Amino acid sequence: MYTITVAGNLSIIITYKLSPSLHTPMYFLLSSFSMLEILYVSCTVPQMLSGLLSECKVISFYSCAIQMYCFLLFAGTECYMLAAMAYDRYNAICHPLLYTVIMNETVCIQHVVGSYIIGAANALIHTAFTFSMSFCGPNEIDHFFCDVPPVLELSCQDIWVNELVIFVIGGCVVIGSCVVTIISYVEIISNILKLHSVSGRRKTFATCSSHFIVVTVFYGSAIFMYFIPRSSHRIGQNSVVSLMYTVIAPLLNPFIYSLRNKEVKSNMKNIILR
Repeated sequence: MYTITVAGNLSIIITYKLSPSLHTPMYFLLSSFSMLEILYVSCTVPQMLSGLLSECKVISFYSCAIQMYCFLLFAGTECYMLAAMAYDRYNAICHPLLYTVIMNETVCIQHVVGSYIIGAANALIHTAFTFSMSFCGPNEIDHFFCDVPPVLELSCQDIWVNELVIFVIGGCVVIGSCVVTIISYVEIISNILKLHSVSGRRKTFATCSSHFIVVTVFYGSAIFMYFIPRSSHRIGQNSVVSLMYTVIAPLLNPFIYSLRNKEVKSNMKNIILR
């Protein structure tokens, strides 16, 4: 699954670079998102695979902190990249005549850079608060990577401040970007319903439904993990839910965006033939 995820997202990036016809805001954001997915999945899955193949499932204290920062950096960035892609589809469908003006190259770069800045700030805050705690008890994490909630469970201090930070800062990042995405899709759906052409509706729905699948899997599982009370989680449930937004969502991306997109498939075929 890891190999397929990396290869699939890499194929989207290569197709974008070698196909001048795909040099549009939509595919620029898609290629940037594919690069993000490769980085995102690579900060957790290799360590997990190493643990599955080894009797000694160990990660050092500082490596744990680095892994947490990288994971939160790319996860926070993905939240706003998904929102940027939804905003791009909103402008393409609701403001087609002004689309190239609104989503020009500078604006697209600003969306990508801004997403990384938000992700970096979010990761720094959570990692700093988590590793400023005292750890004097057990050192075994009930998880397959160093995520915030499992690491906090090892602390021998009261973690209510950390939980408040998760709800406030994490809420601004996850819920805030989710609201932007939902608003974009509400506007898109309302405009689609106004179309008189049945084929036009079908084509537009097909373009947006793939994006919506990735958004639902990613946001749904992330909200459950971070914003549902810990007391309601069953043993082993956290790992299963985390797999949805750390492994399954990045795996779906190349299949949904390339195999369901005729333009991408056509350009991939031309590149292979050349």
